[in-house]
Amino acid sequence: MHVGNYLGLVHGSEQHLVDALKKVAEHHGDEPDIEETCRLLASWSEKHLEHLGPLVQKYGESKSPEPANMEKALFHGPRRGSLALLRDLHDLWLLANEVQLCWTVLEQAAQALRDDELERVCMECGRETKRQIAFFLTRIKQAAPQALVVA
Repeated sequence: MHVGNYLGLVHGSEQHLVDALKKVAEHHGDEPDIEETCRLLASWSEKHLEHLGPLVQKYGESKSPEPANMEKALFHGPRRGSLALLRDLHDLWLLANEVQLCWTVLEQAAQALRDDELERVCMECGRETKRQIAFFLTRIKQAAPQALVVA
């Protein structure tokens, strides 16, 4: 059984999403909604990490270097300005989609295993991750015209 592989992947991905959200909040504190919303979304992912504890005890966990590699590929140090905000939101969107895909895969495994607790956690965390993704996309749409058209 390989459930532990995806538990490790979602664990690492959620942790890197928390770290990235906090960094973006710090770097773009001058944007009215970014700092506060990124900190709120980070708290959701921190809660997701707490939910993983009992599941890791049950299925084990294989640590994966993939989440760290993904964060390194996406985020390139502190960025400032409107284009930087757009790029950071774009990177957050990509990272959150990685998390969402992990929850989806684990939910499918939960159904196959008939594990109600795993399925409940995946559905709850997946639902909140979808809300994170929706925020990033909405904010990207708002930031794109200003960043790309206005000098």
